[in-house]
Amino acid sequence: MNDGFIDGVSGVILAGGKSRRYGKNKALVDINGIPLIKRVLRVMETLFPSIVVVTNTPDDYAFLNLPMFEDKIKGLGPLGGIFTGLNVISENAGFFVACDMPFLNSDLIRYLASVRQGFDVVVPTFSGKFEALHALYTQNCLPEIDQLIHDDVYQIIQLYPSVSVRYVEEHEMRRFDPELKSFSNINKPEELRKMKLNSL
Repeated sequence: MNDGFIDGVSGVILAGGKSRRYGKNKALVDINGIPLIKRVLRVMETLFPSIVVVTNTPDDYAFLNLPMFEDKIKGLGPLGGIFTGLNVISENAGFFVACDMPFLNSDLIRYLASVRQGFDVVVPTFSGKFEALHALYTQNCLPEIDQLIHDDVYQIIQLYPSVSVRYVEEHEMRRFDPELKSFSNINKPEELRKMKLNSL
């Protein structure tokens, strides 16, 4: 894939989770001297000229020197993070990732962004599941998200039937990420150990 920034897309890192299963703020877990969220940022900053962090604890991430925004409506989970991100980004589209994905693949992200024309959402799908927090959303989604919030519906996947979605299938993604490591995330300390992150 081509180097350089992806035109027309902002990067959004969602760092609003409470990390209940991990026991502490997993975004700040130190891996070989680098916080997990910094590993996410290392990939994102090669792809997007504009990156924001959506977090309700901005002081925790001041060391990133990035624009930070608290949820416009707190308590909505990831849907609220996407709603906030779409409201604050400088571009029409945002590529959203969770803060606990240490194996982001820049070529895969470039591919996802490259197939966005004509769609409101680009989301990976495999094994009957959607990777809603490794996906591209456009501001065209905002009215529909607003309606979901009004209806007290907070599952991201409930957005998809009401917008235009490009579902990216497993065989497409494996061209860039054969083991689909991009979608590995860390919810518990033992998962961190299993990942053998000392190779990062």
